[in-house]
Amino acid sequence: MTTSVREREPVRLAGVGRRYGARGPWVLRGVDLHLAAGRLVRATGANGTGKSTLLRLVAGVDAPAEGRITGRPARTAYVPERFPPALPFTALGYLVHLGRLQGLGRAAARARAGEWLERFGAGAYAGTALAGLSKGSAQKVAVAQALLAAPGLLVLDEAWTGLDAGARAELDRAVRERVAAGATVVFVDHDPRRLAGEADTTLRVEGGRVRAEAHPAGPAPVRIVASGDRPLPDRLPGGAVPAATGEGTLFRVDAAASDDLLRVLLDAAWHVHRVESGRAGERA
Repeated sequence: MTTSVREREPVRLAGVGRRYGARGPWVLRGVDLHLAAGRLVRATGANGTGKSTLLRLVAGVDAPAEGRITGRPARTAYVPERFPPALPFTALGYLVHLGRLQGLGRAAARARAGEWLERFGAGAYAGTALAGLSKGSAQKVAVAQALLAAPGLLVLDEAWTGLDAGARAELDRAVRERVAAGATVVFVDHDPRRLAGEADTTLRVEGGRVRAEAHPAGPAPVRIVASGDRPLPDRLPGGAVPAATGEGTLFRVDAAASDDLLRVLLDAAWHVHRVESGRAGERA
């Protein structure tokens, strides 16, 4: 299940600072960032340096004490490390409620809620009260609510914490889907192997400052647009993730795996509309 995000302006932080209390010490100050669409951004830094504060600012959970944040899309989703489950809802009821708040119709919200619960292995708990869920199951609901309405900006603060191995892998896949669909994903995770080598930018948080390091682009991916009704294997060559577009399904894959992916598509009787190599069509 993937949904395309329209082209949009980047999220920009200009001279942003944050402190708690009118006279409290500055947690972050002078933050200038440009977070482009269709990019995966990792934030790193020692405990207590302000990573969570930065993510809360980006997501709009906290407001800056100084500076401006612009370009945040209407559909922005945030997942904290700890999810507060003491709310008078079942897991499914909570997701449907949030889906309605995010602009989905009731039927669409219910359908997507069920799909995401199943993807994270929590379908059996749809009727369970939030207060009765284990920490791991509650975290699956927290992640599901963030993905319901296909956000254009997804912010994950240690969101993998408490998830079992299958759910962690599914969240990795969901992140790749959002990026492929044109969303910006900003994340923190204590495991350096999490999405290793996939981030376009790393934000180094230290001493109340944030430094952005863009990673070398490496070989340009191949973009394949195709359409078809027959199911494809769960694991596609090159780790390609399908993203729905107006003209079919978009696959981004390394050039070395593009021939194998084309073979899989053709064997499944999919129609290949277009193959683009190089950086033609890539977002700036």
